[in-house]
Amino acid sequence: MYSCSQCEKRFTTQQYLNVHVNVHSSKYKCTECGKCFRSSDKLTVHRRSHSGEKPFECTVCGKRFTTSGHLVTHSRIHSGEKPHKCLECDKMFSRPGSVKTHMRVHTGDKPYKCSLCNKSFNQFSNLQQHIRLVHSNRRPYDCRYCGKLFKSSRDLRQHVHTHTGAKPYSCRHCSERFTWHDQLKRHLLKSHNEGAWFPCHICLMNITQICNIRVHIPHRFKCDFDEIWRDCSSGGSGLGFEVVRTLDVRSTGCEFNSQLCTAQLILGWLTICRQINHLCMLPVT
Repeated sequence: MYSCSQCEKRFTTQQYLNVHVNVHSSKYKCTECGKCFRSSDKLTVHRRSHSGEKPFECTVCGKRFTTSGHLVTHSRIHSGEKPHKCLECDKMFSRPGSVKTHMRVHTGDKPYKCSLCNKSFNQFSNLQQHIRLVHSNRRPYDCRYCGKLFKSSRDLRQHVHTHTGAKPYSCRHCSERFTWHDQLKRHLLKSHNEGAWFPCHICLMNITQICNIRVHIPHRFKCDFDEIWRDCSSGGSGLGFEVVRTLDVRSTGCEFNSQLCTAQLILGWLTICRQINHLCMLPVT
């Protein structure tokens, strides 16, 4: 990745960076934030981010946009139009940028790398979200009922249900309603046999969502999941590996023998990541 020395933007090629650098010497400069643009038109559009002006309105739903291009893209939600096609799998998209991002599914390209844990992402927005949720302690979303702070608006919305008593998740098979989506998934699995459990590879407990493994392991085994992942993902056999090996006599009454088996370390972000080796658990004799 090629980083701009004057701002935080990053680019996949030196050529893109060279084009971007010219922006900083432009005469079209925003008086609000100091950001520069290559033309007066682009500056005019940018100023709307400060003023809140959205002159382009969707005739179907009334949603407003800062540019006509954004309105055109939005209108495809209503029309169903997807004019941009992936040449590998024929999947269609409403925006050309979506095709470019989708192509990384086929190439495996993940150009956006976290400088704190070396995890890579195929979209810059995913990297930003990862840093904000995993590495940052910033909690900009506060509950108006109790003042509790959250890292994401999604977590705040879920929390507010505990105050309002709202149960937005309804079962399609019966009249049951639930506060949390995970409660609905568990209900569908237990009462209607719909869906699939995700077993913890250490204690074999059934869990409703892969992402909840990230919460389950530290809670169940009193360990640092990220520490385990950092070591195992680098192919090491250090502290993280030792935590997995000893997970543990104190909580299960079991110990590990010398037989090796392969298990999948299940990360959050709805991804089953790389395989690691750990020692099999057998009852203490």
